[in-house]
Amino acid sequence: MKISIFGLGYVGVVSAACLGSDGHSVVGVDPNTSKVDMVNAGKAPIIEEGLGGLLESGVQAGFISATSDAEAAVLCTNVSFICVGTPSQSNGSLDLTYVRRVCEEIGKAIKLKQEFHVVVARSTMLPGSMKDTVLPILEKTSGKIAGKDFGVCINPEFLREGTAIEDYRNPPKTVIGEMDERSGDLLGELYSELNAPLVRTDLATAEMVKYTDNIWHALKVGFANEIGNVCKHAGIDGHRVMEIFCADEKLNLSSAYLKPGFAFGGSCLPKDIRAISYKAKSMDVELPIIDSILPSNQKQIERGLDMILSTGNKKISILGFSFKAGTDDLRESPLVEVIERLIGKGYDLRLYDRNVNLARLTGANKEYIHNVIPHISQLMVDNLEEVLEHGDTIVIGNRATEFKQALAMTSNNQSIIDLVRISEETSNKDKYNGICW
Repeated sequence: MKISIFGLGYVGVVSAACLGSDGHSVVGVDPNTSKVDMVNAGKAPIIEEGLGGLLESGVQAGFISATSDAEAAVLCTNVSFICVGTPSQSNGSLDLTYVRRVCEEIGKAIKLKQEFHVVVARSTMLPGSMKDTVLPILEKTSGKIAGKDFGVCINPEFLREGTAIEDYRNPPKTVIGEMDERSGDLLGELYSELNAPLVRTDLATAEMVKYTDNIWHALKVGFANEIGNVCKHAGIDGHRVMEIFCADEKLNLSSAYLKPGFAFGGSCLPKDIRAISYKAKSMDVELPIIDSILPSNQKQIERGLDMILSTGNKKISILGFSFKAGTDDLRESPLVEVIERLIGKGYDLRLYDRNVNLARLTGANKEYIHNVIPHISQLMVDNLEEVLEHGDTIVIGNRATEFKQALAMTSNNQSIIDLVRISEETSNKDKYNGICW
């Protein structure tokens, strides 16, 4: 494949070297003539293990070259990668000056081509940047229509400095955000030999994935450091604690708990966060990340409540209000707080939860239900059909299996507030609203 790569910085030059070593014809494009001259001489303009050897062999074999002539580069290739920098501005937003400039250059060159050309962004950009910046500039300067006359994709990179070539060869995943299937097919061919999952999705999702990855990495570092700081002051080896923590690949290092939804609750998580926070304060150790967990959780409760209030309906039915499906535990259930606040605002509620109904009669929560939240107990009904008939707004509070079927029993006149994504496929009902989807 013939590929032009705009920007011979870290991502661009590593991509050029790896693609060239795979036998593709690659031309790097950069206004910095020093970088162009170094690449043409087979020398790496950055320090990266193994990069110099790949560039040297690629140039000698005739697979890699560089130029400052953007138009010529586009005209002699069928795919253009955008790998320019997107630095932060003082307010935290991104400076897309280089992206705009390169898009203008590519668009003007595409205007001169008859062949279908694919533009692929590898630069890290906020969700919406492709739609609001890249596409309009390419269409305006080329006079053509994206997705029809030329292709557009975003292909976020997951390269770490110092291990970039290894990361390119052995990625955890390859993500292609595509505007049109033809372009996604062409780009997918470049990665067909890689032993990694290939994920094809829309442009905005691919943009967001890169940020999600990086923020998660930063959060892990900060979390480990805060645990280590508590351990240090308590006379504990923080490395040993985290080694044991990381040995759990079922819950700790896994996809467990990483599905967006409603707030957490129960007898363990809130209590233990408060306890460690208290312990840290007693040792004069600040924990900004850990101390922010419960306030963040509270914001999610408020977000759910606001969604219910926004329907404008006074008659509310709630399906499931234990803190998770399969339990009768109401301790620190976020749904209980929502229910109490709705009661305080004068809403007409009916509540249904098969497990809590049983607990009200015989379970360990019997005393809690009757003595601590008797006002809630009086609103509970034993029949699912009855609670569905009552509400103009139906709130799905946990993932009990029966609630998936209950969703199909609602009418199009009822508003549905889904706090748990009861179905992996979002509902096609007109008034369905999920909390994070």
